[in-house]
Amino acid sequence: MIYFDHNATTPVLPEAREAWLDAVDRFVGNPSSPHRLGARADRALAEAREQLAALLGCHALDIVWTSGATESNNMILAHLARDLSADAEIWISAIEHPCLLEATRLHFPDRHRLIPVQPGGGVDAGWLDRELRTARPAAIALMAANNETGVLQPWRNVRDLCRERGIPFICDAAQWIGKLPSSGLGDCDFVSGCAHKFGGPKGAGFLKVPERGRFHASIVGGQQEEGRRAGTENVAGVLSMMAALATREDRLADGVASRLELRGRFEARLLEALPGSEIVGAGCERLWNTVSALMPEADCRHRWVVKLDKAGFAVSTGSACASGKEEASHVLSAMGLDETQASRALRFSSGWETGEADWDALLRALVETAAT
Repeated sequence: MIYFDHNATTPVLPEAREAWLDAVDRFVGNPSSPHRLGARADRALAEAREQLAALLGCHALDIVWTSGATESNNMILAHLARDLSADAEIWISAIEHPCLLEATRLHFPDRHRLIPVQPGGGVDAGWLDRELRTARPAAIALMAANNETGVLQPWRNVRDLCRERGIPFICDAAQWIGKLPSSGLGDCDFVSGCAHKFGGPKGAGFLKVPERGRFHASIVGGQQEEGRRAGTENVAGVLSMMAALATREDRLADGVASRLELRGRFEARLLEALPGSEIVGAGCERLWNTVSALMPEADCRHRWVVKLDKAGFAVSTGSACASGKEEASHVLSAMGLDETQASRALRFSSGWETGEADWDALLRALVETAAT
């Protein structure tokens, strides 16, 4: 099987696997225990916290270990619901991951606005700038890179706008981290990330919180993580995550440009080989590994994903196709695509180890699938 679904989850790196096995053997104690074995585990977590803080550009005590970005995003919204006034309104982009969208609808059901996006898939920064001249939300959320289209969002600009106005800024960086430099994310008030998007284990992640002020815990029952998240920390998962992130950060210096070329070559050949296909977000800055394409066949029942799976390729679809029901992706809908267009969407997301031969094989499989 040739794997083109890295935005969903990425296979565990050898370095991460070795770090996990080593941690299981070396750090057997509970980090909260008072004996030496507990102290060793706690020290290992502290060193990992320092390592992540250095990459993000924040203080080590700003880091809270979690089970992943979904938990982290839910923690942020639960905290804000308790911390803000009863009439506070928050703004989030219309293309946020469902975990942040649903958490917003849960905690701020009638007190949120969706920031529109442009047809290319980037948030409408002009709209945001105009609205901020007359209104002041209690918080703003914008992801760093979209998981479906790969379109990079102007999170740095929005972060600066928020800082100028004293507005807390939330950035879901799950798709950014491990693919692009983490530096600068620490300047955001809240940042979420998860290990399994860049070669670490599932069930490990982090939340970066503001340096000053209390953070309300949504999981209670212990004083772990400075009272911000109860529960025994996943020491092996954290150390495995940091081993994976260190490996990925090392690749950034010389790997991104060549992979952008691979993606561009594939897209050009796809458009030529399959007339009627389109690239979502074409012309916008996107993650080097992500191609969201509208295929020429408009019938969702064509089941591209199933046929490609049988041909030995793991890809994903941009719309949910279920028996008797088609539901368009909220991301593609926000970009102005209708249900028919959205039903044609496939997402191909590669990894650092994906080579030119893999992209070539995928193109051949797409052409063969279209002919059947």
